[in-house]
Amino acid sequence: MRERVVLGLSGGVDSAVAARLLMERGYEVYPLWLDVGTGAGRSDAQAVAERLGLPFTARDISGALEERVCRPFAAAYLSGRTPLPCAVCNPTVKFPALLTYADEVGARWVATGHYARCEGGLLKKGRRANDQSYMLSRLTRAQLQRVLFPLGEYEKAQVRALAGEGALPVADKPDSMEICFIPDGDYAAWLDRRGDTPPPGDFVSPDGRVLGRHRGIHHYTLGQRRGLGVSGPHRYFVSAIDPEHDRVVLSDGGDLLVPSARCREVNWLAIEGLDGPLECTVRLRHSRTESPAVLTPGEGGTVTITAADRPFRAPTPGQLAVFYGGDTVLGSGWIC
Repeated sequence: MRERVVLGLSGGVDSAVAARLLMERGYEVYPLWLDVGTGAGRSDAQAVAERLGLPFTARDISGALEERVCRPFAAAYLSGRTPLPCAVCNPTVKFPALLTYADEVGARWVATGHYARCEGGLLKKGRRANDQSYMLSRLTRAQLQRVLFPLGEYEKAQVRALAGEGALPVADKPDSMEICFIPDGDYAAWLDRRGDTPPPGDFVSPDGRVLGRHRGIHHYTLGQRRGLGVSGPHRYFVSAIDPEHDRVVLSDGGDLLVPSARCREVNWLAIEGLDGPLECTVRLRHSRTESPAVLTPGEGGTVTITAADRPFRAPTPGQLAVFYGGDTVLGSGWIC
């Protein structure tokens, strides 16, 4: 009897090729399309399932998404942080929905079209050009014991080629870089539609001088340079957000370089925790940039990350710090 796997079929090219690869590897594939409340991707996902001769099932996750992702996402922006909704959704909504359906159909495994690897329950990087381990670093150890990432050894160009070879109906579909519940990418407008967003306020210098007016603190993030509309003797960067006084602090960017950062709610994956300093590399943003660092345990389960060579630029509250030992994700924590 073939092993069963539930695949999150989004309607994009990555999950479509993941389905094909799983079938070629001998799995019995059960696609599951997750409805976030927009309906986006359903027709494409159905077309892929039909092309591959697979059953199509849909589940509505909009309620769980609102409670566990959308509401905290809005609250974070209104308090001056910059949230990372996909990293929250994966362990709390998306993968639990896949695992629930897997239990219903008797599948041992769940899979997605993410560019990462999972070996022996350890989360590892995918190919450098497309690696998505950063966004998956909040998955739990128990979840990772049941996860397959068929695209872990592939780059995007190879996946596109496989989609074309298999005549998959989404082979030429553009990639989506937006948050799934904000398909137009305008998160500030999405927040405005929900209501209770902060009013316009002052742009100020680090010493408190008023430099201009802003549209509301939810339009800005730490380190931002574009779209400020403020002229002066140098380029301005957002260096702090003050939600209490509805102010956005602008500087020349020099104060964005810091020697250390602190994170909380650490999710350890490859180690049990820290009993002393640990050398590793760290990503502070969803990019391919890693920096050598030393992790030090702090009070209340916090971890201090100290740069080993050059300072960190704009570690942003609400974003993740992800710790790596070579290709393996050691753990992650929320920057605070």
